[in-house]
Amino acid sequence: MARTILENGPSTAADLAGRLDLTPAAVRRHLEHLLAEGIVESREQKVYGTRGRGRPARVFALTEAGRDSFDQQYDDLAVQAMRFLAETQGEDAVVEFARRRVAFVERDYGVVTAADPDLTPAEALARVFTQNGYAASVRDLPVVGEQLCQQHCPVSHVAHEFPQLCEAETEAIASVLGTHVQRLATIAHGDGVCTTCIPQTLKTDPQTDPKKEQS
Repeated sequence: MARTILENGPSTAADLAGRLDLTPAAVRRHLEHLLAEGIVESREQKVYGTRGRGRPARVFALTEAGRDSFDQQYDDLAVQAMRFLAETQGEDAVVEFARRRVAFVERDYGVVTAADPDLTPAEALARVFTQNGYAASVRDLPVVGEQLCQQHCPVSHVAHEFPQLCEAETEAIASVLGTHVQRLATIAHGDGVCTTCIPQTLKTDPQTDPKKEQS
């Protein structure tokens, strides 16, 4: 159950029951155990836009301890290394390291879009980030555009102290898309998922597509 929350982000009990083909009672038992162990936490579901009537849904998200139980055993060593870099080489060295770490975004984005040109920019980025350990997906935001969601971040513990890592990711996304993007939330700062808004203008509009205008 913790694995499916890691891969899909904060989930309601109904979501978990559907994915795992479990009864509501079985889901509740699993969640009670994970809550008691400090692996997951319950929070109010965030709603983008106008909220409807009724009690807001509760979602279950991994805690920092829950994420640590997967593949972040070396976080403390990484933090120490980053501190040493900052102390001995300065802020510029930290920024340069952060940018080099996400060089895969530019390197892989063109490969992914060439292999599957029908992907939207956000879908292509989700594939790039997933291939590099982020468990990324895309959520459609009517009128606004698309939202790139990273349910897992391999450097979230380090990025809590060194936000330059998150900033470099955002810069890399904006660079390959050639437009401003907005980071809405990050795991490093306590959110259940990292989210970045990809503007609607990047989707092809038949009324503004140059090929359509020439025909």
